[in-house]
Amino acid sequence: MGKFFTKSNVALLLLIIIWGVSWPIYKLAVPYTPPLLFAGMRALIGGLLLAAFLFNMRSKINWREKWPKYCISALLNSVLFFGLQTFGLIYLPGGLLSVLVYFQPVLLGLFAWIWLGEKMSPIKIMGLLIGFLGIVVVSVDGLTIHISAIGVILGLLTALSWALGVTYVKLVSSEVDAFWMVALQSIIGGVILTATGTIFESWTDIVWNDAYLFGLGYGAIFGTALAFVIYYKLVNAGEASKIASFTFLVPIISVFTGTVFLGESATYTLIIGLLLVVISIYFVNYPKKMIDTSLFNKAKGNYKM
Repeated sequence: MGKFFTKSNVALLLLIIIWGVSWPIYKLAVPYTPPLLFAGMRALIGGLLLAAFLFNMRSKINWREKWPKYCISALLNSVLFFGLQTFGLIYLPGGLLSVLVYFQPVLLGLFAWIWLGEKMSPIKIMGLLIGFLGIVVVSVDGLTIHISAIGVILGLLTALSWALGVTYVKLVSSEVDAFWMVALQSIIGGVILTATGTIFESWTDIVWNDAYLFGLGYGAIFGTALAFVIYYKLVNAGEASKIASFTFLVPIISVFTGTVFLGESATYTLIIGLLLVVISIYFVNYPKKMIDTSLFNKAKGNYKM
């Protein structure tokens, strides 16, 4: 028992919980705010908090040479990821949307094979196929029970943008500081989303109640700043593969939390789809001997909720 409660295991458990409960929390907040403003303020505040934490290491930014990389990462990992998921929560329950978004590790396995040179073993191919089947089942649930083709599309686009963002950061990880990459992509993306929201949405539509403030505060402090500090500490300690293999816990926690505390429906098709996605992520990320660990050696980190 003592071996389980190591610092890295406790940190990993905390990270999974932060990601898992975030979806129902954001679902509580989005009815009281325009989506672009919420996504933008969440990313911007979280990025500024992380930048303040990293201020003494600002010499590692190297903005003049690296600004295009920060901007591309911001587009994929902040503007599209935060923006699409926030809109998706308007149309689908948080648990269902999280299952769609956590198709990302399966897409990442495919992109890593195409662009990062990771080996594609038979068990990974099987995992990709099972994951595709799981997403089909979950999509059917979203279309028939919740009648939201838009929500399903937004969820899958969120997974796609996240997978592309992760792949891009892995490609450039040897050229930029991992911590500053997260801080600056959040700040840049937050500014773009907030500015766009200011043009097309109204600040007066925000209802400054407890649900909104809690969702915004949680997203900025825990979902952005704290989550990524924990993640990169684990990555720097060589725990990236462990994080990848435990990703499947996030949608499980999200579905459970949404069902128990928000009264979201957990249909048979959703549960079956969730289990298929879990199996898929497991096969794509495990066993470790069948994974080309050079994928993680190339990167000093990257991942998100």
